[in-house]
Amino acid sequence: MADIINLLPDNIANQIAAGEVIQRPASAVKELLENAVDAGATEIQLIIKDAGKELVQVIDNGGGMSETDARMCFERHATSKIKSIDDLFQITTMGFRGEALASIAAVSQVELKTRKKGSDVGTFVEIDNSFVKKQEPCQTAEGTSIAMKNLFFNVPARRNFLKSNTAEMRHIVDEFIRVAMAFPQLQFSLTSNNQQVFYLEKGSLKQRIVAILGQHYNAKLVSVKETTDYMNVYGFVGKPETAKKTRGDQFFFVNNRFIKSSYLNHAVMNAFADIIPADSFPLYVLFIDVNPEHVDINVHPTKQEIKFDDEKLMYAFIQSAVKHSLAQFSVTATLDFDLDPNIQALDAVSKPFTAEQQMESTNSPLYKSFTQANQAHMIDKSSSSSNLKHWKDLYEAPANTDSYVTISPVIDDDDDEEFEEHQAQQATASVIDERWQDTSNDQKVPVQVHQQYILSQIKSGFILIDQQAAHERILYERYQRALLEMPMSTQQSLFPQTLQLPPADAALINEMLPDLQTLGYDLEPFGNNTFVVRGTPADIRSGNDQATIENLLEQFKHFSSELKVNRREHLIRSMARNNAIPAGKILSAREMQNIIDELFACSMPNVAPGGKFTFISFKLTDLARMFERGN
Repeated sequence: MADIINLLPDNIANQIAAGEVIQRPASAVKELLENAVDAGATEIQLIIKDAGKELVQVIDNGGGMSETDARMCFERHATSKIKSIDDLFQITTMGFRGEALASIAAVSQVELKTRKKGSDVGTFVEIDNSFVKKQEPCQTAEGTSIAMKNLFFNVPARRNFLKSNTAEMRHIVDEFIRVAMAFPQLQFSLTSNNQQVFYLEKGSLKQRIVAILGQHYNAKLVSVKETTDYMNVYGFVGKPETAKKTRGDQFFFVNNRFIKSSYLNHAVMNAFADIIPADSFPLYVLFIDVNPEHVDINVHPTKQEIKFDDEKLMYAFIQSAVKHSLAQFSVTATLDFDLDPNIQALDAVSKPFTAEQQMESTNSPLYKSFTQANQAHMIDKSSSSSNLKHWKDLYEAPANTDSYVTISPVIDDDDDEEFEEHQAQQATASVIDERWQDTSNDQKVPVQVHQQYILSQIKSGFILIDQQAAHERILYERYQRALLEMPMSTQQSLFPQTLQLPPADAALINEMLPDLQTLGYDLEPFGNNTFVVRGTPADIRSGNDQATIENLLEQFKHFSSELKVNRREHLIRSMARNNAIPAGKILSAREMQNIIDELFACSMPNVAPGGKFTFISFKLTDLARMFERGN
């Protein structure tokens, strides 16, 4: 019987193994940048073309390689970092597996130029699909230049799985930022399609954070620094006002290596628990220095997931360090026991309590009801009529029905189950019919409840509308029609604003630009991650256009992480959420009526785009049962 098991050729084995390390252009960027850092470089350049599909090139001024090393570095498991098994538990460099260059050479065309310090001549190596095509002496600067061209040219199926250029460029920027953030003492630059995206001078960690994330963080960072025999923690966290609805500005580095750890992230979130909203994420850039013996970084091919020998200790220490810093810099909430000067100036505080005032107070019915026995249910008939008048005034509606009315209903906790039962009863069709059948009655003027809900009477009872969710549904369908049928009109700004964005957000805006223009935004790229805002949708109140667009980006990134729908759907949901009337906004009767009319003209009026109910209906029969009218 013939044997059926064969050894794979090296080039095929390398391609299979490369799938673990090189998943997209950003994977190669990470490996090449880390190699440059390990080489002792002080200046590192990253050059990208066609989002890394055509070219990824890293140039450094590090130690360089000899002629033999330039050839050996492309062999699998060839490394200068590991010589014995014990070295695996003392890793202090970024790379050590000896897989990166072999994997890159297996799925691309590679050109390497390198020259050791002090050498008169360098080495040029050209590799195609793991095969060395050329190796010869060359003239080149000290250090190393490695270019990866035509990624996945020999694996078309994997190339087809790459995302759009904008999406792949975002991943490249993320990897670049992680390495550049870890080594602020080195100079980094990033050029994409001959345009400079980043130029980061050497400096302090705070300077590097501000250069990457934006100048507006300069005064909003809190220093963290704690030292023990087991580990050291240092870095910065953002003040509460920097917290966002989306992740992205969270960085953990262990021995200068970027890691992903939901467990340690939870420790930081707990430290911020009482000072930011529950659905927000704080900014932090935290470095952990720990003996390599306590860390296993060899648990994942990308080395971004690691294990600690005592995770609970790490968790407690990080949480304590962040809390201590927030308290030390007076960021956490404190109690102020000093009286306001205006309160101290009041007569009740500043003037003595005279004998006449004491006599008057002790003879009052209120004082007697608290001090005399059996007075709990006593009613003073002489004052009851005047007291009741105030209660009557409280419930009388104002004469001007155009002004809003706020009603504060009292609901007993025992009725929660009843309330939830009514919330589940969604008779959408009948409510819509009633809205259109019987709207002429003057008694149906809508009422605003707690500046958050709109109460509107219908034939069978009343409905309670969530003003924000309802407006979100209205805007969503309006934007949907704009993308499918007719572009929205634009309100031109008298004074165009310049919008400066981080590179990742600028790439996102460029990707969405055609759809944003269809939805009424007049945005024009101005170079170097800058845009000119010349106009906004006509139905959006103009003002701080930069804040509006930044909030829109945050909503877009939030939906992108939560939902698996196309980019256009993300965009119109984000715009609807961002531009909807918020809870807390006072509405006139006319505005409330417009929301009601537009809501029930929608194709799906009962839910907001995210699935939240826009209104709840209450029937008279249900109210009668709740108030036991039938008994």
